[in-house]
Amino acid sequence: MKPGHGEILLAEGDVDVPEEEKALVDAFREQLDAGMWAAVPQATAGGRREAHMVRSFDEVPRDAERVIFFPRAAGGR
Repeated sequence: MKPGHGEILLAEGDVDVPEEEKALVDAFREQLDAGMWAAVPQATAGGRREAHMVRSFDEVPRDAERVIFFPRAAGGR
C-alpha cells in the first residue's frame, strides 16, 4: 500500500486462524453490503495489472495478499 494513493487498510489477518478469518469475512461482507465490488489482483507474465472479480469470500484465493473494493458505477441497473 502507498500512503496518499487512495488505499485504506480495512482489515488484515491470517485465514488459518479462525478468529482472524471471521474478522476478514465480516469486513468483506460489510463492504459488499455497502454496495462495493471486490476484486483480487493477479500477477501476469507481461507485467500488466489485472484483477479477478469475486462475489464471496470463498472465491478469494487463500494465498491472496489483498482484496480491492471499489464502488459500482453510478446510473447502472
